[in-house]
Amino acid sequence: MSSSSSIRHFLLLALADTRQLQLLHFCLLLAISLAALLGNGLIISAVACGHHLHTPMFFFLLNLALADLGCICTTVPKAMHSSLWDTRTISYSGCAAQLFVLYFFISAEYFLLTIMCYDRYVSICKPLHYWTLLGSRACAHMAAAAWASAFLNALLHTANTFSLPLCHGNVLGQFFCEIPTIVKLSCSNSYLRELGLIIVSSCLGLGCFVFIVFSYAQIFRSVLRIPSEQGRHKAFSTCLPHLVGLSLFISTGIFAHLKPPSMSSPSLDLAMSVLYSVVPPALNPLIYILRNQELKAAVWTLMTGCFRKH
Repeated sequence: MSSSSSIRHFLLLALADTRQLQLLHFCLLLAISLAALLGNGLIISAVACGHHLHTPMFFFLLNLALADLGCICTTVPKAMHSSLWDTRTISYSGCAAQLFVLYFFISAEYFLLTIMCYDRYVSICKPLHYWTLLGSRACAHMAAAAWASAFLNALLHTANTFSLPLCHGNVLGQFFCEIPTIVKLSCSNSYLRELGLIIVSSCLGLGCFVFIVFSYAQIFRSVLRIPSEQGRHKAFSTCLPHLVGLSLFISTGIFAHLKPPSMSSPSLDLAMSVLYSVVPPALNPLIYILRNQELKAAVWTLMTGCFRKH
């Protein structure tokens, strides 16, 4: 029985057993990561360069794109390296760093999605007070609060998780470091501390979720009161990208962590972990670019301008 002090590295879950499948997974992960880098990079560049996009909605979208990039860059490169070189090891400190950075960006994404919901609520339900409630200083403060809260949440979870004594080996049932797989290696009742921290974080997450549901209930009520069908469609279309991205983020995360034990299997667990950690950051840019005409035009202008220079 080894303690956490003697653990020098962890063994991650292999994505595939055969060399052909490992190379296939490497190519798929490479394609997904390149798509995510391109899409989120285009959003960041378009919002930063397009002065007409310097509004609260696009400011928060820029922050969301940064969080998406962070999520992809935290897990995918290591998984690609493991598939290409057929290795499963990750150092103790590397695992701690990966867990911290991943939970930092995932928490930031959830908080930013909550703030973006507030932006849509004010835009539709209180349009006359939009620039009063969402001035540049207020937006900066809300974004800073989201990032700071995410940092504190990730720091507390990481410090608490890696202070647990580990004596059930060093094999993680996941292709990246996450809290549940590390807690399973704990050999004492100390995991109750982590459980308590998870409960506190869950209450915070539930509070954000209740706020989102309440906000969208008010948004739908306001949209249905708009007399013209064209006006209702226009108002709802501004919420659709956020609603789709939010649903994708929440549904994949909930199913991955709260699915019944009877549905659990190594292949399904692996598929769900890829789905919630990799797919939303890769699909978010596509959702926002295709569904927002202003952003689509700005991205097209940016791309055509780059092609003309070359």
